[in-house]
Amino acid sequence: MRGRSSTASRHAAGSSRDDTFTRELRARIAIDAARLISESGLRDYHAATRKAAQKLGVEDGFALPKADEIEDALRAHQQLFEADEQPLLLRRLRETAREAMRFLARFEPRLVGAVLEGTADRHSAVCLHLFSDDPDAPARFLDENGIACESKSRRLRLTRDSYEEFPLLLFAVDATPLDLTVLPYDSLRHAPLDRTHQRPMRR
Repeated sequence: MRGRSSTASRHAAGSSRDDTFTRELRARIAIDAARLISESGLRDYHAATRKAAQKLGVEDGFALPKADEIEDALRAHQQLFEADEQPLLLRRLRETAREAMRFLARFEPRLVGAVLEGTADRHSAVCLHLFSDDPDAPARFLDENGIACESKSRRLRLTRDSYEEFPLLLFAVDATPLDLTVLPYDSLRHAPLDRTHQRPMRR
């Protein structure tokens, strides 16, 4: 009995040390990923996590932090290293977003992304979803108002198993980039999945 108890205690102690090491490793990877996102503007949390893990020589998928952990680390990084700059920048981006949404009101715009979440930085664009069953209508509206934009497409995940391409319009206002994705009206009720968290986008 005593021998089995001693062995079980050693296993428990070893497991506890392993759990502590894993938590510390995940936290370190999250911190490095947050720094990479903040300094380079890389907004793909998965890619940032992989780069941070590779830098630390980590290949064990279990040790990789989740998107929520990266986001918490990013907020902490901004509070520590950008406490003066980031809130002012975020306020300016949100003011630009508000003016853009008023201007584009006919397309029932919704704010998405880092400006909405509060993690925007100097690399961030104001990202809006516009809604129209005529996918060319927003581009025509911008052209009629003398706003030159670049037209591309964006691939969004609608469900865990399906993707679709949507028009993307890019331009800048006073050096602030705007990123407009044009969606059909039905998408007002069913938001695409966030590529970071794999759940419906906050809008």
